[in-house]
Amino acid sequence: CICVALCETQAGLLILLLMVRCAAQEEIPNKGCVCGHPGIPGDPGHNGAPGRDGRDGLRGDKGDRDRGIPGPLGPPGRLGPKGEIGVPGHKGNMGYRGEKGDQGDIGGKGEKGDASVVFKSAFSVGLSAQSKLPAANAPIRFDKIIYNQQNHYDPQTGRFTCSVAGAYFFTYHITVFSRNVKVALMKNGAKLLHTTDNYQGSEDQAAGGAVLHLEAGDKVWLQVSGGELFNGLYADDDDDTTFSGFLIFGA
Repeated sequence: CICVALCETQAGLLILLLMVRCAAQEEIPNKGCVCGHPGIPGDPGHNGAPGRDGRDGLRGDKGDRDRGIPGPLGPPGRLGPKGEIGVPGHKGNMGYRGEKGDQGDIGGKGEKGDASVVFKSAFSVGLSAQSKLPAANAPIRFDKIIYNQQNHYDPQTGRFTCSVAGAYFFTYHITVFSRNVKVALMKNGAKLLHTTDNYQGSEDQAAGGAVLHLEAGDKVWLQVSGGELFNGLYADDDDDTTFSGFLIFGA
């Protein structure tokens, strides 16, 4: 469009120049000269300045949006690192109680087992005011019976006789007064344990104990060892000297 406008402008200018030239020739007095042929057209003029931009056209209608078909799923990715343990959730509500099941069959009566036999053997005795300061080198006759339900201790001889083989515990507690004390725990005539206390002018206390394995018929007792100067075993209404023993378990 710009080129056409320029061409039309150049043509207009050329016509205008011809008209001006003809007018000038008419003003010159005719002296009988004959006008010559028109001259060669001059060079086209320079291009004019560009015209202003035209106004924007109207906005076209919005086209339809075409959604493509989803492609196939890709292969699974690699397993990610293990996450941290989450916070425990709230305790759920208690579920409904299920229906009661059918009663099972009653089993047959089992065989009768062997009844376990519990063996018992224990005693606890003490000295009295009549049996204190006992004779030396002989079984001490504890005549104060505290417990002797199985009668395995004989107060007449001062000896305990084993009726059930097993492990037994024997212990004694002595109040010492007026003389020194030296006693021995005896088993079938052998001295197994010695206890000594030197009298210091007031009441003293002495004690001893041991676990022994006995066979049925074995005898255990306590006796003074070392003569009359070491029989200060004492008892009265306020002081006691005791000797005890019992079965721990059967052999």
